[in-house]
Amino acid sequence: MRILIVDDSEDSRDITEAALLSAGYKEVVSAGSAWEAFKYLNVGEAGGNDPAAIDIILLDILMPEVDGIEACARIRNDARYGDIPIIMVTSLADMDSLANAFVAGANDYITKPINRIELLARVRAALKLKSELARRQERERELLNFVANWGDRRAGLWIDEVTGLFVGEVAEAYLTNGPRQSDGEPISVITLSIDRLDAYRAARGDAAANAVLANVGLTLRNVMARVGVIAAAYRNGLFVLIAPGYDANIATPFAETLRLAVAGLGLANVEAIAADHVTATLAVVSGAATRDTNRIKLLTRAIGAVQGASARAGDEVIAMSA
Repeated sequence: MRILIVDDSEDSRDITEAALLSAGYKEVVSAGSAWEAFKYLNVGEAGGNDPAAIDIILLDILMPEVDGIEACARIRNDARYGDIPIIMVTSLADMDSLANAFVAGANDYITKPINRIELLARVRAALKLKSELARRQERERELLNFVANWGDRRAGLWIDEVTGLFVGEVAEAYLTNGPRQSDGEPISVITLSIDRLDAYRAARGDAAANAVLANVGLTLRNVMARVGVIAAAYRNGLFVLIAPGYDANIATPFAETLRLAVAGLGLANVEAIAADHVTATLAVVSGAATRDTNRIKLLTRAIGAVQGASARAGDEVIAMSA
């Protein structure tokens, strides 16, 4: 990991660099001013360093000429550095300055004098965020590449008009024909069923039922924007999420988060059994992706499990191994 420290104080740079080196981060680069950092990053210039050459930036707020907030904004305005974590370093107790730093694009902050434990924790968290963003972008590229090569069908056929998600058939096709994971890489399939939706539809009508599906679809889209998961919806109200790289230890708590998110919508449903509002049941099937893995079997198992549980009472998460 290559870390860039930007601070006009040589002592502060040395202390920060020593803490990082002692923790095993071997590539630490220092800049004594914002201008020096711009030069290193080639901000505002054509070409420049590959953005992958820097994994994280530690940026002091108080610096002469160009302060850290302006420097953060300029770096963020360069598309090559749009996703690189930026941690502000400040001795200020001035929350207005920190608020401005976050508006400028900062991800986090630490205070001076530098506490080694806090510094390393913030750096690890920022690097984990960068890794998650990279994984999500890779999944998006894979799916876009898959859809682009999926025949000459009209784009409207790929999107469910009620939820705004991909149709379930796209998820099936991605599972069957999408990029192959490396042998042994985990994969999970999560299905989500709105409990008692048929009864709700019979009592309230199609428009009310579709409004519930639209709200759940919006919730899923908001969550999907932060993680590397592909979400789709069947026209009968069943949702499916494909999570490459997710084992049971990650996928099951994630499914619980989705269950709580649906319940948190607070949509009234007198037809529900487990509560007086709209609830959801989720099934998680996790396994290791190999050349012999039947990925559609993961989906069919998850669909069967979620439909059975949802018919009983619902509002739960069921986890199974492949």
